[in-house]
Amino acid sequence: MRKRFEVQYCIGQRPIEDTQVSLKSKDRLEDLIAGLKAIFCNREYSERIFSELENRISKKTKKTGRPGMCLWHIFVLAQVRLGLNIGYDRLHNLANNHFTLRFLMGVEYEFGFNRVQFEYQNIYDNVCLLDDEVVRSLNDIIVEFGHNEVFKKKARQLWF
Repeated sequence: MRKRFEVQYCIGQRPIEDTQVSLKSKDRLEDLIAGLKAIFCNREYSERIFSELENRISKKTKKTGRPGMCLWHIFVLAQVRLGLNIGYDRLHNLANNHFTLRFLMGVEYEFGFNRVQFEYQNIYDNVCLLDDEVVRSLNDIIVEFGHNEVFKKKARQLWF
């Protein structure tokens, strides 16, 4: 059974909620990371996304005894690939070298530990588990989150 994400933190590992995102950056990746962090921190929507992933991915995978990639890692990598419209080569590079993305995934340590490295084939096999139907249902949840949580808050701020 796949885990949603690793709950037990190690020494030097920053919680996902504490991922620092540059608000001054104009890079689409930073915007995407900020959005994914907001979804992760919102219990209602993160629960809906994890439930959808568990229902769809668990049916497709065989029970081989290996833990597999965490659902959070699969979700983040799939969203980065689709949000930036990039191939698996660049996704592999970002997953292994972009510190903010790695902190968001919960695999980057601030000091002293062996780095978690993702293999190209591992990323490809796991991200491909999300077919068009799963991506559509996840995108519906994400759009609903944006309308109900992000734009609603901005509208309130404009009136004051």
